Order: sequence, then structure tokens, then C-alpha cells
Amino acid sequence: MSDDGTGHLFEGRARRSRHAGPAGKAKCSDTRHGPELRDVCADLQADREVRAVMLTGAGDKAFCAGGDLKAMIPVALDAGRDTLNPDPTTRFLSGLMKPVVAAVRGGCFGAGFEMLLGTDLRVVGSDAVFGLPEASLGLIPGDGTHIRLPQQVPMAVAKSMLLLGTTLDAEQALALNLVNEVTEPSRVETVALQWCEQLAAKGPIAVQTSKEIVNRHADSVTGFVFEHAMNARVLGSEDAREGVAAFLEKRSAVFRNI
Repeated sequence: MSDDGTGHLFEGRARRSRHAGPAGKAKCSDTRHGPELRDVCADLQADREVRAVMLTGAGDKAFCAGGDLKAMIPVALDAGRDTLNPDPTTRFLSGLMKPVVAAVRGGCFGAGFEMLLGTDLRVVGSDAVFGLPEASLGLIPGDGTHIRLPQQVPMAVAKSMLLLGTTLDAEQALALNLVNEVTEPSRVETVALQWCEQLAAKGPIAVQTSKEIVNRHADSVTGFVFEHAMNARVLGSEDAREGVAAFLEKRSAVFRNI
């Protein structure tokens, strides 16, 4: 792994994967990271030596601060559809049957939170904060969150996050069983790697089969396809353009329901 956190590092039978971003800045997904993540997942799935994967941010300020509105959203708005998910039947990490341990420090918002929902085990720092700010921008989180989130927290909490943009701190996430453990921020990666080593010591066929059974049952392809189709209604709206423009111009959005 390079010093800036890009690339991947083998550690015995576990592999660490960092979500790359500029040093000193909170990481944001952009149009490059969707295909990149899919390629990395395919590589990890095909590699018989990889038994577990740790997913974390490249730094300590944020796991992922969400989508880069300048680079990512204009393409989708111009197309009037979700251009980041060419296959409407899949979402973040849905094709990776190796166990994925999320190590979260700082902010985990938008696309970062959607990515988290596709992981298997989650250790977070006491500084972690989770949220979905899309509605304030006239957008929706379109990477499986409408299907996955209500499966992982109570429906009222899911709707509060989706509709009101309610955030959760680390202890609230733990109380809701959204994460497995809260620890000191400096220990997050240590704990995650310990879990990866424990997973790597188990029978890989058994571990991956258990994950696949659970995920194939929980990840509704019909739901993913429906979410993808409904997202086109949002991305084709003037409200979506207004929300993004207002954010970039640092002003309040004026939504007109069109």
C-alpha cells in the first residue's frame, strides 16, 4: 500500500482495502470509484488467497463523506438516470462473498453510509457519525439503502434518516445494532484486522457460504431494480438540479415540486 492510502495490502490471508482520497480531506465518492470498487471486488472474489477484507477510509477524518457533487451528480442529472449503477440488480459489495469488515472513523455519509450497509462486520470509532443528507439536496440515496437500511434498523429510524436526514452517533448506532463495536478511534483498524485474522482462520468455504445464504435472501434484486427505476424520477426533476446547485452555491434550496 502506498503512503497516501491508495492500493491494497495483503496481510496473511486477509486483505485491507482503503477508499482513496486526497490527503487531509474527507473522502468523497466520484464517477471513478464506482467502476474501481467493482473491479476491486471482482479481484478479491477471484483471489483464493484472500479470506477477509477490511474496508476503511484513507485517513482519520472520515470513512467517506459521500458523493462528490461536482464530479458525480451532474452526469446523472444530465442523463436523467442513475449512471453510477449500470447493473440495476447489484449494489455496493453485493457481488463479494468474502467477509468484509468495515473500520470507520469520523464521518460516514451518503454513499459512504450506503457502502457501510453492504459490509458484514463493523467496528467504529467513538468519533463516527452516520447520515443520509440526500433529501436536503433533492436527491435520494440510490445504492440499495431503501432495501438494506430497513433490514438493519427499525423502520422508524430508517425513515427518519431517509426523510429527515437524522444522523446517528457511534453509541446510537451501537444501540440500534447497526454496528458491532465502538472503540477508541486509534484502535479501530487494530480491532478490524484482528477480526479479519479470526475470519481468515475459519473454513473459507463455510464462511463464504454462510454469507452468501444470508445476503442472497436479504438483498432483494426486485427491490434494487425498483429503487434504480424510481431514482430516475428524482434525477430527472428540476428539484434535483436546484438542490445540487444550491449546495454548490452555498445557499438555501428553493424546491418547487417539479
